[in-house]
Amino acid sequence: MSSPRKVVVFDYGFGNVRSAERALARVGADVEITRDFDRAMNADGLLVPGVGAFAACMQGLKEARGDWIVDRRLAGGRPVMGICVGMQILFARGIEHGVETEGLDEWPGAVEPLRADIVPHMGWNTVEAPADSELFAGLDADARFYFVHSYAVHDWTLETHNPALTAPRVTWSTHGKPFVAAVENGALWATQFHPEKSGDAGAQLLTNWIGTL
Repeated sequence: MSSPRKVVVFDYGFGNVRSAERALARVGADVEITRDFDRAMNADGLLVPGVGAFAACMQGLKEARGDWIVDRRLAGGRPVMGICVGMQILFARGIEHGVETEGLDEWPGAVEPLRADIVPHMGWNTVEAPADSELFAGLDADARFYFVHSYAVHDWTLETHNPALTAPRVTWSTHGKPFVAAVENGALWATQFHPEKSGDAGAQLLTNWIGTL
């Protein structure tokens, strides 16, 4: 029997690390909450949570050297998963209250205010995942996930022209206007919603991620 996959929940001060830890442990991962550089680099999977403001999360991540860790892990093909603002900071920039902040720029695009009458988007919603999604494998089309956010990416602009590379799989949801709900792009996966708060559907999604580590 293979040993459990080692997952580090990166603790940089912005994220529901305890709920993420419990959800990952529940589906069989060997989980540790830490900001230790070597442990984060060497884990089978790195989960980057995030709550609050884009700019504050970016500042906290840089102070913990998390930006360098994410970049070096991805350069070596080591899995990283971002959740909520932990997904948003993977994009080139975030725009909050008219202020633009540089993100990690793993993906092009801007995180902007939701284009909806009711903000924040808080509660359960469905998603539209690609047919070949690994992240949503085994989940029904009407599966619902828990969202809490006021900002999102509305335009996906990254294109893959090399036929030898798998094109990013982008999952959408709608609140007012469509927005990016999840991305699978090589070793880098992310969700705008909170799988750790999404019951059985979220547990299946985390199981799918761990199965790729």
